[in-house]
Amino acid sequence: MTDDTQRRPVIRRRDPVRESVSVHREWHGSTLPALVRARGLDVDLQQWIRDHSDTVDALAHAAGAVLFRGFPVTEAADFRRAMDALSKEVLGYGERSSPRSEVVSGVYTSTDHPPDEPIVLHNEQSYTLDWPMRIVFCCTIEPDADGRTPLADSRRVLARLRPDVVSRFTRTGIRYVRNYLPGISLSWQEAFQTERRDHVEEYCRAADIRWEWLGADHLRTTQVRAAVRTHPVTGEASWFNHALFFHVSSLPPEVSEELRTALPEEHLPYNTYYGDGQRIDDEVLGELRAAYDAETIAFDWRQGDVLLVENMLVAHGREPYRGRRRILAAMSDPYSSAGVPA
Repeated sequence: MTDDTQRRPVIRRRDPVRESVSVHREWHGSTLPALVRARGLDVDLQQWIRDHSDTVDALAHAAGAVLFRGFPVTEAADFRRAMDALSKEVLGYGERSSPRSEVVSGVYTSTDHPPDEPIVLHNEQSYTLDWPMRIVFCCTIEPDADGRTPLADSRRVLARLRPDVVSRFTRTGIRYVRNYLPGISLSWQEAFQTERRDHVEEYCRAADIRWEWLGADHLRTTQVRAAVRTHPVTGEASWFNHALFFHVSSLPPEVSEELRTALPEEHLPYNTYYGDGQRIDDEVLGELRAAYDAETIAFDWRQGDVLLVENMLVAHGREPYRGRRRILAAMSDPYSSAGVPA
């Protein structure tokens, strides 16, 4: 006698959540960023990330960034909930290099920078000893025109540089010189989030930063950091620094010229050098720009987009824009380089 159960078809239950979300490792002609797309607004991003954390990590480490699109994320509170799923450690913004406004706890406006000027590609807080492993963006208002957030794979940027250029930066590191000047640059009170000089000095001492008080409100800091870092999970080396971003030549030409005319070089708000104090020559700066340009990709923002950037693997920037645009930012997963070889 035949067992009827052997002839019955196997019926698998549908998983509506899985079917309503698709993962694309390549789209818009690139693998950066990977795309996770929801087909309906009934899929909660926070829950999806929690249920698929291994997938998110694998995508982030391989592609360097992950774009979550089509999920019901309309407000800062929705974004904060997604951040809670991405990390147990959502960070505040310390040792600041640009003005931001906190919207809700751990969620900030993206850099308050003139909309008609670009923001040069960089890795978040790579000039510090401690940085976020991830920076995450959320679009609550689509730009009226332009305003994309370009990305560049820092591993591929490094591979484009001549070995002798990499060797010199690896040997000397990068020297960052900042002058906090009222009315010209970020104040030291804003950068260090304190009104007390002794708190600044305490921070600088712990962070291996040299400081000089040159007047009532004029602070100069100098720090030397590595140019190349190794990702602690993937083991990959990347071009992880602010060498180009902080160099005075990266400002709009008219601004750079005006500052150089008005101030001696040692008083410039930001500038970078080889770690031994020698100037970075124009040819090398040009090579760095060319490497970034060759690896830069961008996509158009849509309202509700959440972009996870693996900070040690991918640099980000901002295109100029016109009209309205609101991109929020949050940082997570602190990493300390103190005592860790580059």
